[in-house]
Amino acid sequence: MWLRENGKQIMKTKITELLGIAYPIIQGGMAWVAEYHLAAAVSEAGGLGIIGAGGAPATFVREQIQKVKEITDKPFGVNIMLMNPEADAIAQVVVDEGVKVVTTGAGNPGKYMAMWKEAGIKVIPVIASVALAKMMERAGADAVIAEGMESGGHIGESTTMTLVPQVVDAVTIPVIAAGGIADGRGFAAALMLGAQAVQMGTRFVVAKESIVHENYKQKVIAAKDIDTAVTGRSTGHPIRCIRNKTTREYLKLEQEGATLEELEKLTLGGLRKAVIEGDVVGGSVMAGQIAGLVKKEQTCAEMIQEIMEQAAGLLQ
Repeated sequence: MWLRENGKQIMKTKITELLGIAYPIIQGGMAWVAEYHLAAAVSEAGGLGIIGAGGAPATFVREQIQKVKEITDKPFGVNIMLMNPEADAIAQVVVDEGVKVVTTGAGNPGKYMAMWKEAGIKVIPVIASVALAKMMERAGADAVIAEGMESGGHIGESTTMTLVPQVVDAVTIPVIAAGGIADGRGFAAALMLGAQAVQMGTRFVVAKESIVHENYKQKVIAAKDIDTAVTGRSTGHPIRCIRNKTTREYLKLEQEGATLEELEKLTLGGLRKAVIEGDVVGGSVMAGQIAGLVKKEQTCAEMIQEIMEQAAGLLQ
């Protein structure tokens, strides 16, 4: 349902009501990228900002949460990568700090569900298949993020266009679409597929509030439609990045049958190298296929308003 408030186009869906946000737009929990500046800016702008815990220690995640609270009183969430060795400690930190929303990836959050539910936390796992969506619903998830293989970073096998409607048909909880969405057209398409919100990562990478190194931002802005590559298919851990020297070396080694250990050595610390140090030649420049559509730096508020205005025109 569309509403006009203070001259701004806002929208009510099951997700905005569940999370207490003005716009059904969630920022992806990208490791190294999704820190407190970006999360707070997205939440302040009416979306749901997310702190990406990635492989960080629990103490760092606690600091990030406290810093977001200093900037905004709007709802925000934490993305927990369940493979993180400190996942147990981070699961407790979100309870201690009164975080309202947790998104999860790389594993099953089942063992934390009772604790989180008791604390009133909304749990929204990222899934890449119908089977996983059903499993998460049975485990007590409040919603799921159906992420297509167009997205940046770790990816599944199905496209957003095929995955979202099948997940919508398979579960009764709300579905959030992710992967290949960066403007009002993608937002409108996701709603037509049955989603109640979208999650975006690549578009927010170039936000003015994003602390990502300028080299990384410019690499995304300059990207064309064919400029991403998927490494790690042979290892069962496919990752989408913008092509560079590292992706070329990785793909060559994969073709030659290199071991997982040899491949891991090539990309160890690569994301931090690109995001923080600006090494876009030897680092991992994770971005989705939609990078070719992202052409400018804007504030989070400008991005969200632009998307909502465009979508409103299309959907009405």
